[in-house]
Amino acid sequence: MDIRRLTDTISVAPQIEPEDLRAIADLGFVAVIDNRPDDEVGPGHSSERMGQLAADAGLRFVYVPVHPGQFSTALIDAFAAALAEAEGPVLAYCRSGTRSATVWALSQAGRLPAQNIIATAAAAGYDLSNIRPYLA
Repeated sequence: MDIRRLTDTISVAPQIEPEDLRAIADLGFVAVIDNRPDDEVGPGHSSERMGQLAADAGLRFVYVPVHPGQFSTALIDAFAAALAEAEGPVLAYCRSGTRSATVWALSQAGRLPAQNIIATAAAAGYDLSNIRPYLA
């Protein structure tokens, strides 16, 4: 697993494996946000299967699929709500982690300065400078 910490409450990762969910719980995460649409993965990584395995590991599971380049207000609000409802650290994942980092960044717009959001993502290995106009 390639878990990249953004803040004390949110980390992002590229695609996780079903067998990773128990280890994710053991690392202290309380919830997982799946940002990878089911039409990008096979049945072994479907939100239904990952959600069941997450529940078996004691994790809350939230499916907020992000199609490339499609960051609607409803999607950003759903991601922000999942973070707000979590009572501890959250791990969000997608194919590479970029969509998860991006939706987190957009959920922080107006809450944190744009430069801080971009710097936080950069420290985790994600260049989000292209979305700066949307973070103001």
